[in-house]
This record gives sequence, C-alpha cells and structure tokens, in this order.
Amino acid sequence: MTYNDTFIRACRKQDTEHVPVWYMRQAGRYDPEYRKIKEKYSLLEICKQPELAAEVTLMPVRKLGVDAAILYSDIMNPVASIGVKFDIVKDIGPVIENPIRSAADVERLKPIDVEGDLGHILETIAILDKELDVPLITFAGAPFTIASYLIEGRPSKGYIRTKELMYSEPRVWEMLMDKLGDMIIAYLRSHVRSGGKAFQLFDSWVGALAPRDFEKYVLPTVSRIFSELSDLDVPKIYFPGVSSGELLPSLTKLQADVIGVDWRVSLSEGRRRTGGKFAIQGNLDPYLLTAPMDVLKEHAKDLIDEGVQEPGYIFNLGHGLFPEASLEKLRELTEYIHEYSQEVLKESAKLRS
Repeated sequence: MTYNDTFIRACRKQDTEHVPVWYMRQAGRYDPEYRKIKEKYSLLEICKQPELAAEVTLMPVRKLGVDAAILYSDIMNPVASIGVKFDIVKDIGPVIENPIRSAADVERLKPIDVEGDLGHILETIAILDKELDVPLITFAGAPFTIASYLIEGRPSKGYIRTKELMYSEPRVWEMLMDKLGDMIIAYLRSHVRSGGKAFQLFDSWVGALAPRDFEKYVLPTVSRIFSELSDLDVPKIYFPGVSSGELLPSLTKLQADVIGVDWRVSLSEGRRRTGGKFAIQGNLDPYLLTAPMDVLKEHAKDLIDEGVQEPGYIFNLGHGLFPEASLEKLRELTEYIHEYSQEVLKESAKLRS
C-alpha cells in the first residue's frame, strides 16, 4: 500500500506533486450510503461503534479520492466526559440538558477521562491508523465554540448568553476557558498517541467576536492549547470558522502550522493577515457545489492559481459540506483539483529550474 503524504507535506510548506484536498464534513449526509446508516443509528451511536465509525471515516477517501481522512466524530463528544449531558437533536444540533449559567455550574465540571469515557474514539483512531493510506486528521471543538453550546444550551445566532457571561463574569468565563482548554489538550494528545496524523481545532463560531474581545477572552486559551501540544510532531490546524477574517491578524504568534480561512477572505489576503507564517487551507464557498460543473471548476482553478503562489496550500471548503451536495460533483471536483494543480506545479517547477 502506497502512503499518500501530500497533505502532510503541504501542511509543512514542502513541495508537493499536486494540491492536496479534503472537505470539512466529508463523511456526511451528501452520501446516500451514509444516509442509510443514519436511518439505523444516530451520530452518537455511530461514534460508539469503532468499526462503524472507522468505516464512515473511510467512505469519502474511497469514493472521492481525497488526500486526508477526518475522523467521524462530533465536537461535543469530549464534554460528556467532563459531566455535561447533551444530545444531538435532528435539525437543531447539540442540546444541553443543564446549560452553564454560574460559577457553581463551571466548578462542577470534572477533568476529562479520555481512556475511561472515550475509549471507543481512540479505538476508532487505532483502526484507521492501520487501514488508511492517507493521513487521519482528528479534531476538537475550540473553547469559544464549545462554550457557546454549553452556555446557550443549543445553537445560537446572537450568542447573547455567552457574551453576557463573558462580559459580566470574567472570572467565571476564565475558569470555564481553563477547564475547556485542559479538556481539549488531553483529548487531542490522546488522539495523536492513538494514531492521529494531524489535528484541527474547530472554532466555528468565534467570528461572532470583535478582534479585541477575541484577543482578551479567547486567544489566550487557544494559544495555550497549541503551545502545550507543540511537542507533538504532527501538523496542527486552527480553523477560526465563518466570518473570522478580522481575527486573522491576531493569530500570528499561534504555534500552529495551518490556518483555515472561509470564503469571505481571499487566500492571498489570509496569508497577508497572518504574516505569511502558516500554510493556508480553504476556501471554496460550499454552496458553489450547487453551480454547474464548469462554474465550479472555474472557481477551483482561480483558488489553485492563487493558492500555489506560495508553498503550503490545502484545498478545502470555507465551511462544511451540506446534505444537498452531489457526491458525483465532489468526485469530479477532486479529480480536477488533482489534475489541474499537477499541471500548474509541474510548470512552476520547470520555470524555477
């Protein structure tokens, strides 16, 4: 079995033969085979069956030909181990039984026990480490994004309760950030120990904050996570989520390797705002997948032309795949990214020599 390490090399800004590609939420409801599995099992039930979770993780690698797998899991899984009861409710998302509203609620959160409570996730990673011929990306939700669910009690548009706690009870907020930071560090370290080859910290909703508030209330914990995991010899990705372009200049000192950007900021601007320090991942608008194939390829071509101007580019979406996306279109897009970028990089290498 030939191992495809193109994704790892791109994360490290090394030369690659083609631009690597993977898609956020690539194991998901756009795939009819996955939808059949979901008729029998919930997301959390799949996660608790390592063989099945591994199979769902493998499906897009086999069907689409992507250059990396991402673990089939959910950002809420580790909070079960620290004492938070929740469910993933259809058409809503995470719903918390007893939302966090006070210092006492935060004090009740206990340290994570990854091996004891989440051994099934580690077993899934170990299975995939043996079966995959591409790197496995594992992940965790970032502190603000997890906190927003714990405090609001469910997905929110305005994050009013979250911001109220953050502004009104800074000591309680800091205590919550510390506990979530500890949880994430232990969780991701266990992932790498079990066979994860890279990890991504998903901060899907932190773009709801002004840069000043991000730097004061959130960035210290995000920085601590990457700092305390800096000894791990795997690529580390921070995805600050949607509408986060104004936060990018705050990330220049982060001990990460890759920054993911959404479609509202160009790749070159994303590089400029982050000081050219990181590899860049992104940033096709997911809903371009509803466009005709020639339109989709035109946008992909533009992204590749821009992305390969400097070493370290990973093609991805600016956010996750949605259920109405076409599996066939994704397969054709992946082939196009590989073929076109190979031509461009070959031509570029000729010019350099």
